[in-house]
Amino acid sequence: MNNETIQQQQELFGHPKGLFYLFFAELWERFSFYGMRALLMLYMTEEIYKALETRDIVASTIYASYGALVYATPVLGGMLADRLFGFRRSIILGGTLMALGHFVLAFDTEIFFFLALGLLIVGNGLFKPNISTFVGALYEKGDARRDSGFTIFYMGINIGAFVAPLFCGWLGVEYGWHYGFGAAGIGMVMGLVAFWNGMKKGIFGNHGFAPDEAVLEHKKFGLKLKHLVPVLALLIVPIIALMMYYGEMSIPFVGNIYYEGQVVDYVFWVILVVILFVIGKTMIGATKIDRERLLVIVALTMLMTLFWGFYELAGSTLTLFALRNVDLVWINASQTNAITAMYIILFAMLFSWLWVYLSKKKINPHTPYKFAFGLLILGVGYLTYAMSGGYANESGKVPFAFMMIGYMMFSTGELFMSPVGLSKVTELAPAKIVSFMMGVWFLSSAFAFRLVGVVGSLLAVEGNAEDADSLVSLSIYTNGFEQIAYITLGGAALAFLIAPLLKKWMHNIH
Repeated sequence: MNNETIQQQQELFGHPKGLFYLFFAELWERFSFYGMRALLMLYMTEEIYKALETRDIVASTIYASYGALVYATPVLGGMLADRLFGFRRSIILGGTLMALGHFVLAFDTEIFFFLALGLLIVGNGLFKPNISTFVGALYEKGDARRDSGFTIFYMGINIGAFVAPLFCGWLGVEYGWHYGFGAAGIGMVMGLVAFWNGMKKGIFGNHGFAPDEAVLEHKKFGLKLKHLVPVLALLIVPIIALMMYYGEMSIPFVGNIYYEGQVVDYVFWVILVVILFVIGKTMIGATKIDRERLLVIVALTMLMTLFWGFYELAGSTLTLFALRNVDLVWINASQTNAITAMYIILFAMLFSWLWVYLSKKKINPHTPYKFAFGLLILGVGYLTYAMSGGYANESGKVPFAFMMIGYMMFSTGELFMSPVGLSKVTELAPAKIVSFMMGVWFLSSAFAFRLVGVVGSLLAVEGNAEDADSLVSLSIYTNGFEQIAYITLGGAALAFLIAPLLKKWMHNIH
């Protein structure tokens, strides 16, 4: 069999065949994640904490802590895969824990609720960075198809993100919250099956194995390392569940001075210190080109943090806005979480084609400029929401069209930034820490969720479920959206200013 025939067998629609196995694995994983996300905020404000006057603040705090840890743990999961466990084992273990988490959510008690969050957090940390790294491994550096491939992969993410809120949101509202959560668990199992099938067929070649398989056979505490890692992962789950449950703690500093804050914050800052240490240590031993490329990743991550910090309000404040102040058509508030994904599906292939076309014409904007445009478009989306208050009816409900237009801006901005950023992290990072840097990239969302928590608390509507006043909430939300728009547009201006320097530091990587 000649090389040309082999190459044809390895490709599908002009891309490596493995891309499409990862596409379906990630599709189902995102089905599970976004199915749960669509229900989480409403489940807390309208069910668990509905009698509290501060229900919005409590729910926003838990939602933000959950989101921060979901996106912070991939840093550690990426390190574990790079140095010991390998991508394949990490993905299988992470997916299994996430499936368990969704099924535990099907039990209607507060203890199981927090235990489920712990399973989802640990599982996501093992799954998320490593499947994205797999995609990057399928392409050589400089391959013109790379951005296009990541955009296709990104469309798989958003098919799952589109279907899940519609289906799980329907089940949750019509039959009970826990039916929706259970359906999300089935989606995660489907993702594991897709990935396992790809491994069995040898689609991924030699990618994803442990750096040294023999090391995993060594024993620690009477267990082989390949068995010890899953045991430790399970032991971490109840610790995280307790952190989420108790929420607050005091740590003495000097004398009688105490700092009150979220337990999650303390853990989060420890992770940040570890990340800065690893990046700093890597830079010391790196070449000038690698150092500058790492600085580009850090800068892009910071811009992405600002973007996600306001984008991710879609799962919290904007879901409550939809419930209380949007005249919804055909769908309920939880199902509005599907709108952005719908736009991604509609636009993803167009953008995939567009980047390749512009590259051929040698007019494809460099990555830093794409990021600046993404922030600009997000700001326009929030201006749309701010303006909607002027068109509200006597019940404080704004036309559904405003939500559709605003989310269209969100999705367009996302396509300028997120899939391109995924592609560039795998291309710019030194090979020995590529999975770790993918974890750092996902940390942008972890930082962002701390911002989500702050904004969610600032835009909280006081009162329990029975005392809700739609006119009060409309004023709070639209004024807040206007301020968010100004901050985002300021971030876009800064991004345009630093774009030429970042372009130079990328060293011929577009």
